[in-house]
Amino acid sequence: MAQLTLAGANGTNTTVNDSDVDALKRSFRGDLLQSGDAGYDEARSIWNAMIDKRPSLIARCKSTGDIVEAVRFAKAHDLLVAVRGGGHNIAGNASCEGGMVIDLSAMRAVAVDPQARTATAEPGVTLAEFDKATQEHALATPLGINSTTGIAGLTLGGGFGWLSRKFGLTIDNLIEAEVVTADARVVRASESENPDLFWGIRGGGGNFGIVSSFKYRLHPVGPEVLSGLIVHPFAEAEKLLKFYREFTQKVPDDVTIWVVMRKAPPLPFLPEEWHGKEVLVFAVVCAGDPDTCGEAIKPLREFGNPIADVIGMNPFASFQQAFDPLLTPGMRNYWKSHDFNNLPDAFINEIIKSVNKLPSGHCEIFLGQMGGATSRIAPEATAYRDRDVKFIMNVHGRWETAGEDQACVAWARDIFNAATPYSTGGVYVNFMTAEESDRVKSAYGSGYDRLLELKRKYDPANLFCGNQNIKP
Repeated sequence: MAQLTLAGANGTNTTVNDSDVDALKRSFRGDLLQSGDAGYDEARSIWNAMIDKRPSLIARCKSTGDIVEAVRFAKAHDLLVAVRGGGHNIAGNASCEGGMVIDLSAMRAVAVDPQARTATAEPGVTLAEFDKATQEHALATPLGINSTTGIAGLTLGGGFGWLSRKFGLTIDNLIEAEVVTADARVVRASESENPDLFWGIRGGGGNFGIVSSFKYRLHPVGPEVLSGLIVHPFAEAEKLLKFYREFTQKVPDDVTIWVVMRKAPPLPFLPEEWHGKEVLVFAVVCAGDPDTCGEAIKPLREFGNPIADVIGMNPFASFQQAFDPLLTPGMRNYWKSHDFNNLPDAFINEIIKSVNKLPSGHCEIFLGQMGGATSRIAPEATAYRDRDVKFIMNVHGRWETAGEDQACVAWARDIFNAATPYSTGGVYVNFMTAEESDRVKSAYGSGYDRLLELKRKYDPANLFCGNQNIKP
């Protein structure tokens, strides 16, 4: 009898009879792909080109029933499993070498109830698709900043973006979820049904099951918001960052200001002589009344001598895609991240030194402003713990060729190490690379033991290990 060899969950190979694979195909609405099949190479590719894995089987689900069948198959044969939503995760957890990928990317339905101000979305939906559906009703929920990101991984890790200071994290707006557990049961998770599981999936990643449906609370936003960029010469970074540190303590929750430091891309509103030179960019989104927000950000617009100021009324969905050209798939990426409660002078000096030696025109450092509504949720209310964080730094190493790997990775690690003494010690799990399993406890802090109990209850065999793993 013909057999297929796959990687097993215990680190050894396992064999599966072709007849068992055929049986799975008969019960499956989606597609099962193996190496050599049409579409296999496209299906195994993910956003970060540093990750080049070849799963033996890709189960492209079209329904919750498909997810159930895939989980049953993987469990029965003790397979190494990865779960793919948008495939955007920096660590490459959306794929695995030799095992089985449960691929949710074809499940892309979004249903909006404008009266109830809720939206229900399948796990393959991207931010762009979600925004398109909700903005038809001038509604939104806090998501990330790159529209090709999948909502599933973003949500399970916590989720934050332009609207978070006003409306909280993505998980703070999650009402309920449908979850396929490791024993192939379909359960509801909410404040009233399986509340322990609901607590865990709000920040605990994909450790406890596969979410097949998310229901979110929506808020009136747009369709246009006051938003845009202020671009400064990086030579002025010290005084700009010190001003930013003080100014962000005073702005209302409606206002979110991020800092991006990189070599200037060839943006049409920038003079050509600045293309490729180091710049500091204030990215601003105002989720409230434009006139009130305009007054609130006036000091920021009047400070220093910017190269360009392109703040104005823009469609919210469009601004959500503003950074997409800098984050296209197929590039090599390596990230390092820290949480901060303040931006001391010594830390600012380290940032300046690092940006002055960027190893690639695609590398950048950003500081995301937190606080506001994100800090008014009790730390123990969800698995996401760092509610008092004021800034999240992402050192975004990004480059084109394998020959640049060593220099770019070393650069990211250097600024990460230099910034460590000034950080909280916490980290946002969605920004962690595959090598950072030693930081999982730091990410969850005092909530880790509760997550461990939850893992032992819902996934004692660690079927769902393709994540920032909580080992049972």
